[in-house]
Amino acid sequence: MDDEARRQAGEKTRRAVLGDQWVDRSKANRTDFNADWVDYITRTAWGDVWQRPGLDLRTRSVIVLSVCVATGQWDEFRLHLRGALNNGLSKEEIKEILLQCAVYASVPAANHAFKEAGAFFAENGL
Repeated sequence: MDDEARRQAGEKTRRAVLGDQWVDRSKANRTDFNADWVDYITRTAWGDVWQRPGLDLRTRSVIVLSVCVATGQWDEFRLHLRGALNNGLSKEEIKEILLQCAVYASVPAANHAFKEAGAFFAENGL
């Protein structure tokens, strides 16, 4: 695929996972300074990695949530909670992911993840 095809495929997947509202807001916040970054992440993360046939979107969401907990990427974690729900994960499954992370990433990381997820679910009436 050429860059434009990767960008279009990435945009489609990004919208499917994160939702139109989030992507539209992100696009509205694009500046001359961050435009190259947004283009890069759309083509490479969303257009290349998320498009690969080896894993479905649901599995990719499990991985992203787990890595965000393990590395303390709380903004991305909250963003990808919505993506995980959009990709078919339930709140119960997300809870199980966080319990698994407690064993392998740390209890403090999982504790914080439960706080973040609980706030996210409450804010979104879930």
